[in-house]
Amino acid sequence: MNRKKSTPLNPFLLTGYVSPDYFCDREEETKRLISALLNGRNVTLISPRRMGKTGLIRHAFHHLNVGKQAKCYYVDLYKTDSLSSLVEQLANVVLGSLDTTEDKIIRQVTTFFKSLRPLFSFDSLSGVPTFTVDVKPELAEYSLSEIFSYMEQSGQQCVIAMDEFQSIVNYKDKNVEALLRSHIQQLTSVHFIFSGSQRHVLENMFASANRPFYQSTQILNLFEIQEDSYSKFARSKFEAHHQQIDEDVFDYIYQKLFGHTWYIQVLLNRLYEIGESSIDKELIDKVLADVVDENEATFQTFIRLISPAQVKLLRAISAEGIVQQVLNQSFISKYHLGATSTVSSALKALVEKELVLDVKGKYQVYDRFFGLWLKSN
Repeated sequence: MNRKKSTPLNPFLLTGYVSPDYFCDREEETKRLISALLNGRNVTLISPRRMGKTGLIRHAFHHLNVGKQAKCYYVDLYKTDSLSSLVEQLANVVLGSLDTTEDKIIRQVTTFFKSLRPLFSFDSLSGVPTFTVDVKPELAEYSLSEIFSYMEQSGQQCVIAMDEFQSIVNYKDKNVEALLRSHIQQLTSVHFIFSGSQRHVLENMFASANRPFYQSTQILNLFEIQEDSYSKFARSKFEAHHQQIDEDVFDYIYQKLFGHTWYIQVLLNRLYEIGESSIDKELIDKVLADVVDENEATFQTFIRLISPAQVKLLRAISAEGIVQQVLNQSFISKYHLGATSTVSSALKALVEKELVLDVKGKYQVYDRFFGLWLKSN
C-alpha cells in the first residue's frame, strides 16, 4: 500500500524526497539519467557528498514510477562491509516487491529464494507480507544470483541504485567487482545506477582498463545547481511564506557556501523557520554564525585528529576559499607552510580524510561550515 507523504512544514528539505515541488532544477541531469536507464545503459553518478545525488536518484525514480516505466530500488552501501551485507540490503528491498497478490508473493519468494529462507511477517496496517533475510556469507553469491533471477524473470523493467558504490573496494571478500560485473552483464531487464562521492576511487573503477567495470557505464558527474535556477526556486518558496529575498542576497548565500546544495539548504531552512519578512545579508551572517557555533565541538574534534601541518594547510585553504596551485611556492610562503614535500603529504591526507575537496585540481575545505569556522578561529 502506498502511503501519501504529508506536505512538509518547511519546503527546504534536508533529508528525503517528497515530490517535484520540493526539488530544485536538475532538469538536464534527470533527463540524461532516465534516458540512459530506459535505453539499457547503466550509469555511474559521481558527486561530492551533500551535492544532491541521492535526491536526484529519488527524483528520477519518482518519474519512472509515475510513468510505470520501471520498478526502482535504492540500496545504500555506505555501512556494508562484505558481499553478504550487500546482498542482505538488496534482498530486503526487492523480496516480494514484483508480485501483486499475497499468494503470489509468498509462492514466488518461496520458489526463487532457496538460499535466503526469508522470514515472513505482515504489515500491521496493510496486511501485505514483508520479509527479512539473514544471508549466510558462504551462500552470498548464490543468493545474489537468486535475486537477479527473480528480477529478470518478473517481466518488468527494474532499476537498482547502489549508493556509495565505492564501499565495495574495502570489502573483506575478494573479487567482488568481478563477481558483480559477471552477473550484471547477463541482465537485460535490470539496470543500475552506481553512485558515490569518492571521485578518484570511482573513476579508477570505471575508467581503468584493468578493472572489471571498465567502460561498462555512462558517467554522469553532478555539480552545483545553477545559481539562477536555485535563486528562482528559493525566492518562490519564501514569497509563498510572505518572505522576501532579493537576487543579490541569494547570490551572497550561494557564493559564501560555494553553491554546495546541502549547506545552502540548511541556511534556507533556518531562514524560513525564522520567518523574517525581509531577508538581508546581516540576517544571513547571524544565522550562519549560529549554525557554525552549534558545530564547534565537532570542528574542534576535526582539528585534534589531524597533524599540525594538516591544520595549517586547512586554515590556508579556508582563507583562500579555493586554491588551484597548493604546491605553488607563493602560496606555501604566504602561509608559512614549510617544505613542499610536507605540504604535499598533508594535502594527500586531507583529501583522503575528506576534509579537503578536490574538484579537477581545485581544492576547497569540504565541509562549508567548517571552512567558515576555520576562517573565524
